[in-house]
Amino acid sequence: MLSSKVLKKALNGLVLSILVSALIVTPSILGKSLHWLDAPLQSLEISVNAQTPAGVEEVQNRNTNQAQNTKEETKNSEQGKSGESKGEEQGKLDIFKIVTGALAGLVLFLYGVTRMAEGLEAIAGDRARSLIGKFTTNRYAGVATGTVATTILDSSSVTIIIVIAMVSAGLLSFVQSLGVVLGSNIGTTIGAQIVAFKINEYAPIAMFIGLLLILLGKKERWKQIGSIILGFGLLFFGLDTIENAMEPFKDYQPFLKLMETLGNNTLLGAGVGALFTVLVQSSSATVAVIVTLASQGLISLPAGIALMLGAEVGTCADTLVATFGRDRPALRTGVFHLLFNLVCAAVGILFASQLAGFAQWFTQLLGAGDDVARQIANAQLIFNVLGVTLAIAFLPWIARGLERLIPDTQKQSREAETVKG
Repeated sequence: MLSSKVLKKALNGLVLSILVSALIVTPSILGKSLHWLDAPLQSLEISVNAQTPAGVEEVQNRNTNQAQNTKEETKNSEQGKSGESKGEEQGKLDIFKIVTGALAGLVLFLYGVTRMAEGLEAIAGDRARSLIGKFTTNRYAGVATGTVATTILDSSSVTIIIVIAMVSAGLLSFVQSLGVVLGSNIGTTIGAQIVAFKINEYAPIAMFIGLLLILLGKKERWKQIGSIILGFGLLFFGLDTIENAMEPFKDYQPFLKLMETLGNNTLLGAGVGALFTVLVQSSSATVAVIVTLASQGLISLPAGIALMLGAEVGTCADTLVATFGRDRPALRTGVFHLLFNLVCAAVGILFASQLAGFAQWFTQLLGAGDDVARQIANAQLIFNVLGVTLAIAFLPWIARGLERLIPDTQKQSREAETVKG
């Protein structure tokens, strides 16, 4: 018991040290140079008027004209060289600064998500379990419950892992869990909608308020609320850091061509999005980064949709891990989540252009115009709502198919017969 506490404190200290390092390193990475230090000193010219003989004056005028011509030639050559050097500088990027800046922002973002999730789970975790247990009487109630629970916990993975644990413990049936899984896919779109509204500039205020509540709060509940607010601020501050770090890519043609390729090849873009989601263990984080880069003009709508579709598949990795060692009903829930997201992503890849057009129309209908960030967030919302709407009618048949695909063990069958008897 003591060793686990020591290990937990050591891990917390490591995470805090990474956070502090990121906060210290980020300004030096992203800070702009002081251009006034580089400004050339202006030369002082002193003219002396003197009376000279006509011949001497003519010679002086000739020398002056030659000097002026020489200065102009030198100036033109220097301007040509400076133009060439600027062109070379624009074609090159400081990859180290960009990568470290983006990593610093990603660390801040993920740490913010972790702090916010811990605070939300401490305050609303039991309520979420109670909510899932009580309001899953039918598939429609399960979808609504999954949507609300995921919005509260700010993570579809956390919701589904809770559902898998409840199914494994016998607190929730396999059929009841399917509606909650569908609802979690809708609830995860709320975060992208919030990010699309570009409230990054208020992140330091949230961080300051959260830190005050953690330091000055006398009750544990206030400290948990402070942790949520601090995590919320760190989340958006991290996104802002990533946005600033990626700004040089605006005029970098290879990167723009890569994004164009991902937009034209939806399957490749989905693969990249799935891989990134597996690495960061959060589809919400992937979509938030996509929306942030789109607000910078770095990602087009087709590329954003392709990456988003991949994120929908990549998020299944941690829920599948949660099924290891569980009973067959819990395993069915995890497999259903994977199959549902795979089928929906495959359909989304086939109809990516139609989804993009519908997202553009819907965004303009809401008055957001040509805001690509809002269009990507709305595309995710439309994609998940349509997928859930189409699947909910077939849940009974899907449940029977999964029960045949993954039958109960002999022990579970005997227990089920005993309960019936």
